[in-house]
Amino acid sequence: MFTSVILSKIREYLRYRETVRELSRLSDRELEDIGIARYQIDGVARGAAA
Repeated sequence: MFTSVILSKIREYLRYRETVRELSRLSDRELEDIGIARYQIDGVARGAAA
């Protein structure tokens, strides 16, 4: 049980980091096209990982 919780949190963190990495690579124009401002990347990534 405890191990599965830890593994779940690790997977969640990895999804978060990957989302941040991918969104950070986009230009401001590309981010605007999908409706995200650069300052929102962290929040969007946290939502996507949860």
